[in-house]
Amino acid sequence: MADILLTAVINKSIEIAANLLVQEGTRLYWLKEDIDWLQREMRHIRSYVDNAKAKKVGGDSRVKNLLKDIQQLAGDVEDLLDEFLPKIQQSNKFICCLKTVSFADEFAMEIEKIKRRVADIDRVRTTYNITDTSNNNDDCIPLDRRRLFLHADETEVIGLEDDFNTLKAKLLDQDLPYGVVSIVGMPGLGKTTLAKKLYRHVRHQFECSGLVYVSQQPRAGEILRDIAKQVGLTEQERKENLENNLRSLLKIKRYVILLDDIWDVEIWDDLKLFLPECDSKIGSRIIITSRNSNVGRYIGGDFSIHVLQPLDSENSFELFTKKIFTFDNNNNWDNASPDLVDIGRSIVGRCGGIPLAIVVTAGMLRARERTERAWNRVLESMGHKIQDGCGKVLALSYNDLPIALRPCFLYFGLYPKDHEIRAFDLTNMWIAEKLIVVNSGNRREAESLAEDILNDLVYRNLIQVAKRTYDGRISSCHIHDLLHSLCVDLAKESNFFHTEHNAFGDPGNVARLRRITFYSDNNAMNEFFRLNPKPTKLRALFCFTKDSCIFFQMAHLNFKLLQVLVVVISDDDLYFFSIPNTFGNTSCLRYLRFEGDIFGKLPSCMVKLKHLETLDIGNSYLRLPGVWKSMQLRHLRCTSPLQASNCCSSISPFCLNMYSLPPNHLQTLTLMWMDGKNFEPRLLHRLINLRKLGIKGVSDSTVKILSALSPVPKALEVLKLYFLVRRPSEQIKLSSYPNIVKLHLNGRMRLNSEAFPPNLVKLTLVGFEVDGHLVAVLKKLPKLRILKMVWCKHMEEKMDLSGDGDNFPQLEFLHIHEPFRLSEVTCTDDVSIPKLKKLLLKDGTSKVRLSERLAKLRV
Repeated sequence: MADILLTAVINKSIEIAANLLVQEGTRLYWLKEDIDWLQREMRHIRSYVDNAKAKKVGGDSRVKNLLKDIQQLAGDVEDLLDEFLPKIQQSNKFICCLKTVSFADEFAMEIEKIKRRVADIDRVRTTYNITDTSNNNDDCIPLDRRRLFLHADETEVIGLEDDFNTLKAKLLDQDLPYGVVSIVGMPGLGKTTLAKKLYRHVRHQFECSGLVYVSQQPRAGEILRDIAKQVGLTEQERKENLENNLRSLLKIKRYVILLDDIWDVEIWDDLKLFLPECDSKIGSRIIITSRNSNVGRYIGGDFSIHVLQPLDSENSFELFTKKIFTFDNNNNWDNASPDLVDIGRSIVGRCGGIPLAIVVTAGMLRARERTERAWNRVLESMGHKIQDGCGKVLALSYNDLPIALRPCFLYFGLYPKDHEIRAFDLTNMWIAEKLIVVNSGNRREAESLAEDILNDLVYRNLIQVAKRTYDGRISSCHIHDLLHSLCVDLAKESNFFHTEHNAFGDPGNVARLRRITFYSDNNAMNEFFRLNPKPTKLRALFCFTKDSCIFFQMAHLNFKLLQVLVVVISDDDLYFFSIPNTFGNTSCLRYLRFEGDIFGKLPSCMVKLKHLETLDIGNSYLRLPGVWKSMQLRHLRCTSPLQASNCCSSISPFCLNMYSLPPNHLQTLTLMWMDGKNFEPRLLHRLINLRKLGIKGVSDSTVKILSALSPVPKALEVLKLYFLVRRPSEQIKLSSYPNIVKLHLNGRMRLNSEAFPPNLVKLTLVGFEVDGHLVAVLKKLPKLRILKMVWCKHMEEKMDLSGDGDNFPQLEFLHIHEPFRLSEVTCTDDVSIPKLKKLLLKDGTSKVRLSERLAKLRV
């Protein structure tokens, strides 16, 4: 998959060109011509690669060899750019240095070598006639098979009965907007099977009907002819003026049409010109299936969307049972041993609720003896066998991804299966590795693009959302096991990354390895680094382990191009590990995350990482060094104390000097310990771009600073304050912070209307004393949507949420967790809290009574 490497080269060429633009009049400026050539040439080569992949390449060894040559070329070019980019950036400060001129000449010589290799690849292509291939696309499921399946009699929907009933009711609803129902979800869930049953169940209630397979490469004319034949146009009407005749017929007929497997909206834009509006009084309907939720949303709106989910364990086993006993008279397990049943359930569990995987696996088992030994062998090798059986179906979704999204999707395979992945981590890793580059070079713009890409993967049903933030953005996500296996297989094939299980294959590939992840096998990790003492090609290293030896191994290794380092250590025995003071060369590191039972101080050499953008040690016991030299640091997450004093003599060896942080750049400073006595206004002057801030140990002086009428960090969006044990004498005032939308307050103090930002969306109060005055203030917050009260002491036994005028005008979610002395929560009118959707009450041993309206909303 040279296309991924070529895209990386193009992205990095853009960044280098931007750096060279500022150096007009120097030797480096003339390198821009070479960089522009490189960028243009890589774009042309990528187009050739895309064209070759779109045709039949699987059986042509000449094309395979050529693509391998291109992949190696792209990898070497990326190495060259990664090695020289820091020198070009550094040369901005030392333009006249002879060393700069020397490396510029060296870089130009390397570009000349690249030009000769490009010319040689073109020579090979023409000499050996690698110019054309047959136009058969065996990477896709043959269209005839899909069409045959669409018209087959089988409409078994085990486990989908509730989905069927919901869709049937929606489809026959006279007020259905746009007359469309959209069945969407990840591949293999049974969307077509469900749609077929729905279509066949309702078609007799319509005057005419048709079902067609759209496909990844649709032909509008062919689809229209297929529809025309099914709805009743004569052969003559189909030959002469097909479009007008079809539209005229459907204008006066009440029809239902199933459009199966729509991949993009362009084909719908063509078809809808000939399909009359479905939301007319006639009551026509369209059913669509798609892997992309946005396609369904575009065609039928949000209300049309029905997202299909994997089967639960019992329905999965029922489907498995039916497929296993297809040819048996007794469709059950009566004659099977209990151990075989248990093995069968384990096999079904590995399928992850995906009907396609269950059917494929059952088919494999039907070809084997029904014995424990035979089934155990299948169980042991299930990952690859299921992937082989479902691979073509799953790969269609990957092949449909734009090139820029493919490496972002493959990145999910670097995590272990069933791992919940923070969106913050993903987006910052993508940016660190320059998988995402914007022409402007603006970091905020890059982060917005990364968020769009993550949303796109969700809409394509390749990724599932695990949690969302207060404003609906993705907080964390995960990937289904089958798609995870697809990532691993595709990554290995393209040398994008390797896992602990496939890192010891072709020595040539291992030497050129760019990313590697170790999920659990410490022996494999030790062996890999023993055999590869100079992993100079590595860009990303992921270690999920119980063994701290990784730190000692890294102390002697050269990771000169490493950009992402993630080490997560877990140990059931709660044995704590420390990081040695010496650490290998990681001068290009941009993203660093240490998590788990790791204690001590972060090695002092880490402060020399000039390109570090994200440092996350928040879920460890590590402490920061005293001074930070990185001027690129944007995200800092830790739990160690932060020292705000600028006096060197007062810096604790385990504290970070806040004034050593890069001014203007830092955007998130979360889960921090700060000494309130040393929290000074001038600190905020250095952090004017700060969007998230957390402070523990808030003192009176800190309250005064934050309550100033003209706050410096105007971009602040999230604020977390943990007050001292004693009640502060100062009144907190945050009404002058227009951008704060999320506020977390932990402690005891009196709050009035000035304590809250005007645009507050989510408020969390922990350990506060709640009385009628505070409730009255909260009722008037105009944009509050989420209110959480955790371990609060209620001064009155009854909390009344109703009242005169608008009370909680936007509140949608109310969470009360283990209240003290609260016995009743009421809302006696229908005007207050008009938008409340959910009430979560965890009342522990006490039983809090709810009024009738609130009780209905309790979850």
